[in-house]
Amino acid sequence: MATSTRLSLDCRATRLHLLAIALIVASLPAGCVSSRNKWVTLRATPRNPLSETLGLVARSGPKPTERTIQLLRRYNLEEDLTANRSELLARLNQIDQQEPRRVNAYALAELAYVGAKREEQSKNIDEALELYGSSVVHSYRYLFDERYADPSNKYDPKFRRACDLYNAALEGALRIVQTKGNLRPGTTQVIKTANHNCQLDILLKSQDWHEGDFDHFEFVSDYEVHGLRNHYHNFGLGVPLIAVHKRHDEEESHEEFYPADLSFPVTAFMRVKIDPNTNEATGHAVLELYDPLNQPRIQVAGAHVPLETDLSTPLAHTLAQPALDDNTLSTIGLLNTEKAKELRGLYMLEPYRPEKIPVVMVHGLWSSPVTWMEMFNDLRSDPLVRQNFQFWFYLYPTGQPFWMSAAEMREDLGRMRHVVDPQGRAPALDQMILVGHSMGGLVSKLQTVDSGNDFWNTLSERPFTEVEADEVLRAGLERTFFFDPNPSIRRVITLGTPHRGSDFANDTTRWLGRKIIKIPSMLMQGRHQLIARNPDFFRPDAPLNITTSIDALVPDSPLLPVLLTAQTGDWVRFHNVAGDVPKRGIKEWFSSERGDGVVTLASAQLENATSQIVVEADHSQVHRHPQSILEVRRILMQHLAELNTFPYNGGVQHASVTAPPAQPPVATAMQAPVATNTQ
Repeated sequence: MATSTRLSLDCRATRLHLLAIALIVASLPAGCVSSRNKWVTLRATPRNPLSETLGLVARSGPKPTERTIQLLRRYNLEEDLTANRSELLARLNQIDQQEPRRVNAYALAELAYVGAKREEQSKNIDEALELYGSSVVHSYRYLFDERYADPSNKYDPKFRRACDLYNAALEGALRIVQTKGNLRPGTTQVIKTANHNCQLDILLKSQDWHEGDFDHFEFVSDYEVHGLRNHYHNFGLGVPLIAVHKRHDEEESHEEFYPADLSFPVTAFMRVKIDPNTNEATGHAVLELYDPLNQPRIQVAGAHVPLETDLSTPLAHTLAQPALDDNTLSTIGLLNTEKAKELRGLYMLEPYRPEKIPVVMVHGLWSSPVTWMEMFNDLRSDPLVRQNFQFWFYLYPTGQPFWMSAAEMREDLGRMRHVVDPQGRAPALDQMILVGHSMGGLVSKLQTVDSGNDFWNTLSERPFTEVEADEVLRAGLERTFFFDPNPSIRRVITLGTPHRGSDFANDTTRWLGRKIIKIPSMLMQGRHQLIARNPDFFRPDAPLNITTSIDALVPDSPLLPVLLTAQTGDWVRFHNVAGDVPKRGIKEWFSSERGDGVVTLASAQLENATSQIVVEADHSQVHRHPQSILEVRRILMQHLAELNTFPYNGGVQHASVTAPPAQPPVATAMQAPVATNTQ
């Protein structure tokens, strides 16, 4: 009987435990239940814009377009399509030398490309490489050769197909070259084709990346992006590549902030030198590698030419690497704060630029920097944003109270400044903008606060000088409860932030949090030491007893009211975004008030904010909502406009900043008790 009763109680406890887990998963802030979808997958065949036009996947095999066949009929060459293709190209090239016409160059490019695909299918790789090279040359001639009297017609679909031919033929050639040897910048290779040898110089045209930074290249066209809502691919000339970063001994100081397995966008462009007597390339070619983030256009034959670029696929490729697995980072950060401290810090996904203003994105509870990728992908696609701002991401242990994370972030920001700008010569770093989601908004706001004695007074009525503790513990207390506002931070944008706490931090979730969150032993020992050596020193409700982030977010948390009313730097402006959606299902158990399902509108409101809007999104989506992203962009543009009006950093205007006209704020998505007030 006793055994039966004990088993019954154990089963009931297990059911209660499972229910508690379900409740905490349903209620925790964004990033909690992250998607396991792959960011990228390999395509069965590479994406090719010429597939339908030239019948590349048809059973009958590739064939030229009707307009090219019509040109061949004009010269009585149509029957030669089934004969020796090299002879056909030679005859058409001879006709073009006798009667130069731009359409001839296009037909040569198309016929050479079709021939290359057929030779490649027949495993005649050297012949395919020769024909790919010819297609690059003739499409280049169609686009840029000034010897033709008739100008190219950019309204003709043939013009865009000539661009596609150049890009596709260059990619086909690079794929073959890569199988013969690595495509490494700073090297010269002799490329052997069926009939020629060509010297290929590979030049890196970037002021940020260096030759030693490249491990290998992959082709954007091989991948299909799944994890990003928007895919930013701009049309032009060149082959978009994924460059995989390589660690090396000669790294610059800022490269320590790169995550492992970082990938970045590169566009390859081949500048062709043509022999006017033969219409063929000389025996020397230059492959130029560009960073499209900073150089989206180049000059070719006196014209400004946009590069073909893809910013989203290299980003998704980076996110697909194990080192940035969101599920792993989020869970470690919540459940094992001691281990998470090894990963803590700032991360850069692109090179540091001293003239660009940092936008530091701070994630929320049970989350990681990956939660910002939708916003980052959208914002970085904007040329004006890309020109003036650089995006950094802060990773911290989310299982610990937010004021501890804020203290660590102050240290990490200070260390970053020492590493990248030890002489203090980069004024853009003094225009930093923080963007915080959920609890990350509290961590961000604490970077701008003058603590005075207000935060310490939540612990004790007695002065800090009287506390008994060893030197290390005393220093930790001082860092956490006494601090100055960071003079380099000019704006803070909070999204879905529980400024007055959250009802999700109830008895059940707090109990479960204490059960599953592993608190560092040094923290617990320090707490016990303080209490033992300082009897009756601390308040009964002192936050010293708060050891998890869930406990820290209760509506009656003693630090939240202090943070709301704390003195902030008068140079800082605050902007706020709140979410509001109807409550359904299990979320109704936590609160009947309006809000995003985790944070009520009343808690999300921020007094004295320069601007404040409400979007129709739940807590996990409020920072991903298109209107929120547009609002962040508007604030960035407002920041630039004000920099153009008001000098900063001792009157030194940032010469590279390009300021747009001021824009009105984004209107609220719906009527809600949160005011919109833009000054």
